[in-house]
Amino acid sequence: MSTLIFRTLSPLVTGLILVFSVFITLRGHNEPGGGFIGGLIAAAGFAIFGLSHGVARARQALVFHPLVFAGAGLFIAVAAGLASALFGRNFMTGLWAYPQVLGVELAISSPLFFDLGVFLVVTGTMSSIVLALEEREGGF
Repeated sequence: MSTLIFRTLSPLVTGLILVFSVFITLRGHNEPGGGFIGGLIAAAGFAIFGLSHGVARARQALVFHPLVFAGAGLFIAVAAGLASALFGRNFMTGLWAYPQVLGVELAISSPLFFDLGVFLVVTGTMSSIVLALEEREGGF
């Protein structure tokens, strides 16, 4: 059972948590963070939304089943590792590119895609577990 204040503020809090999780994921190359902790934070955001609005509404907010996120993330992480084989390097060797986009040099790397894959795997797996537990027990 959730209060009116909790139901009203949870979408805002969930949005802030999701933005923070993306920040932590992208920050993970040079600072503490990365795909794993970012995924845990994102799953916590969906758990809060599920507690306030119900599991059905949380699943609707996810758009796809959480395990679809996990599967897509696994594919992205493995593809990022195998990309180095296309260039004759060992598995999981980092590849870097510096394209110019609108006059700004961007650093794009295979470790970035690996972190995004881990983020999706952890978010999907943990969201699936948390929502299934909440659905089964009728809440925490």
